[in-house]
Amino acid sequence: MSETYTNEIDCATTTAGEYPQTLRVRAHTLHADVGPEAGSVDSAPSPHDYFDAALASCKALTATWYAKRHDIPLERVATRVERDSHEERLGKYHLRVHLDFQGPLTDAQRETLRQVAAKCPIHKLMTQVTIDIETVA
Repeated sequence: MSETYTNEIDCATTTAGEYPQTLRVRAHTLHADVGPEAGSVDSAPSPHDYFDAALASCKALTATWYAKRHDIPLERVATRVERDSHEERLGKYHLRVHLDFQGPLTDAQRETLRQVAAKCPIHKLMTQVTIDIETVA
Protein backbone atom coordinates (compact mmCIF):
# COMPACT_ATOMS: atom_id res chain seq x y z
CA MET A 1 0.00 0.00 0.00
CA SER A 2 1.45 3.33 -1.06
CA GLU A 3 0.97 6.40 1.14
CA THR A 4 0.58 9.84 -0.37
CA TYR A 5 1.98 12.77 1.58
CA THR A 6 0.92 16.30 0.67
CA ASN A 7 1.30 19.81 2.02
CA GLU A 8 4.98 19.84 2.77
CA ILE A 9 6.18 22.26 5.39
CA ASP A 10 9.90 23.02 5.54
CA CYS A 11 11.53 24.21 8.75
CA ALA A 12 15.16 25.17 9.36
CA THR A 13 17.15 26.86 12.11
CA THR A 14 17.33 30.57 11.33
CA THR A 15 20.71 31.23 12.94
CA ALA A 16 23.18 28.43 13.74
CA GLY A 17 23.18 27.44 17.39
CA GLU A 18 20.05 29.40 18.28
CA TYR A 19 16.43 28.35 18.80
CA PRO A 20 14.43 30.42 16.24
CA GLN A 21 13.18 28.53 13.20
CA THR A 22 12.02 29.68 9.75
CA LEU A 23 9.12 27.74 8.26
CA ARG A 24 7.94 27.72 4.67
CA VAL A 25 4.37 26.72 3.80
CA ARG A 26 3.73 27.06 0.06
CA ALA A 27 4.51 30.77 -0.61
CA HIS A 28 4.29 31.75 3.06
CA THR A 29 7.12 32.28 5.52
CA LEU A 30 6.48 31.83 9.23
CA HIS A 31 8.76 31.84 12.25
CA ALA A 32 8.80 29.83 15.47
CA ASP A 33 10.72 30.17 18.71
CA VAL A 34 10.50 29.32 22.38
CA GLY A 35 10.39 31.72 25.29
CA PRO A 36 13.05 32.91 27.73
CA GLU A 37 12.12 30.11 30.16
CA ALA A 38 13.50 27.66 27.58
CA GLY A 39 16.57 29.76 26.80
CA SER A 40 15.49 31.82 23.81
CA VAL A 41 14.16 35.31 23.19
CA ASP A 42 10.47 34.70 22.29
CA SER A 43 11.00 36.15 18.79
CA ALA A 44 8.00 34.27 17.36
CA PRO A 45 5.11 32.05 18.40
CA SER A 46 5.98 28.68 19.88
CA PRO A 47 4.86 25.35 18.40
CA HIS A 48 2.17 25.21 21.12
CA ASP A 49 1.00 28.68 20.06
CA TYR A 50 0.66 27.50 16.45
CA PHE A 51 -1.24 24.40 17.60
CA ASP A 52 -3.71 26.55 19.53
CA ALA A 53 -3.89 29.13 16.73
CA ALA A 54 -4.83 26.39 14.26
CA LEU A 55 -7.92 25.74 16.36
CA ALA A 56 -8.81 29.43 16.67
CA SER A 57 -8.49 30.09 12.95
CA CYS A 58 -10.28 26.89 11.94
CA LYS A 59 -13.31 27.74 14.06
CA ALA A 60 -13.46 31.26 12.59
CA LEU A 61 -13.00 30.06 9.01
CA THR A 62 -15.56 27.26 9.40
CA ALA A 63 -18.18 29.68 10.74
CA THR A 64 -17.44 32.13 7.93
CA TRP A 65 -17.64 29.37 5.30
CA TYR A 66 -21.00 28.20 6.66
CA ALA A 67 -22.42 31.73 6.91
CA LYS A 68 -21.49 32.51 3.31
CA ARG A 69 -23.18 29.34 2.04
CA HIS A 70 -26.35 29.91 4.06
CA ASP A 71 -26.73 33.69 3.59
CA ILE A 72 -26.16 34.42 7.26
CA PRO A 73 -25.09 38.08 7.68
CA LEU A 74 -21.89 37.32 9.56
CA GLU A 75 -19.48 40.26 9.25
CA ARG A 76 -16.59 39.17 11.45
CA VAL A 77 -15.56 36.37 13.76
CA ALA A 78 -13.23 36.93 16.69
CA THR A 79 -11.83 33.96 18.57
CA ARG A 80 -9.67 33.75 21.66
CA VAL A 81 -8.06 30.53 22.83
CA GLU A 82 -7.02 30.07 26.43
CA ARG A 83 -4.58 27.25 27.22
CA ASP A 84 -4.21 25.23 30.39
CA SER A 85 -1.19 23.01 29.81
CA HIS A 86 -0.12 22.41 33.41
CA GLU A 87 -1.05 18.70 33.12
CA GLU A 88 0.25 18.19 29.59
CA ARG A 89 2.85 15.67 30.73
CA LEU A 90 0.02 13.70 32.32
CA GLY A 91 -1.84 13.58 29.01
CA LYS A 92 -4.20 16.53 29.55
CA TYR A 93 -4.13 19.69 27.46
CA HIS A 94 -7.17 21.91 27.94
CA LEU A 95 -8.19 24.63 25.49
CA ARG A 96 -11.10 27.03 25.99
CA VAL A 97 -12.26 28.85 22.86
CA HIS A 98 -14.26 32.06 23.07
CA LEU A 99 -16.25 32.96 19.94
CA ASP A 100 -17.57 36.40 19.07
CA PHE A 101 -19.82 36.52 16.00
CA GLN A 102 -20.33 40.05 14.75
CA GLY A 103 -23.04 41.31 12.45
CA PRO A 104 -26.83 41.68 12.42
CA LEU A 105 -27.43 38.10 13.58
CA THR A 106 -30.39 36.54 15.33
CA ASP A 107 -29.88 34.44 18.44
CA ALA A 108 -30.72 31.35 16.37
CA GLN A 109 -28.06 32.23 13.78
CA ARG A 110 -25.47 32.76 16.52
CA GLU A 111 -26.30 29.37 18.02
CA THR A 112 -26.08 27.69 14.61
CA LEU A 113 -22.67 29.29 14.00
CA ARG A 114 -21.49 28.16 17.45
CA GLN A 115 -22.55 24.59 16.68
CA VAL A 116 -20.87 24.69 13.27
CA ALA A 117 -17.64 26.11 14.72
CA ALA A 118 -17.63 23.32 17.33
CA LYS A 119 -17.36 20.84 14.44
CA CYS A 120 -14.45 22.47 12.61
CA PRO A 121 -11.93 20.08 11.00
CA ILE A 122 -9.07 20.98 13.36
CA HIS A 123 -11.27 20.44 16.43
CA LYS A 124 -12.13 16.99 15.05
CA LEU A 125 -8.48 16.31 14.23
CA MET A 126 -7.42 17.24 17.75
CA THR A 127 -10.11 15.20 19.49
CA GLN A 128 -11.39 12.37 17.28
CA VAL A 129 -8.60 11.22 14.98
CA THR A 130 -5.72 8.88 15.59
CA ILE A 131 -2.61 10.62 14.32
CA ASP A 132 0.39 8.55 13.33
CA ILE A 133 3.69 10.43 13.24
CA GLU A 134 6.75 8.89 11.66
CA THR A 135 10.03 10.69 12.34
CA VAL A 136 12.64 10.02 9.64
CA ALA A 137 16.25 11.12 10.05
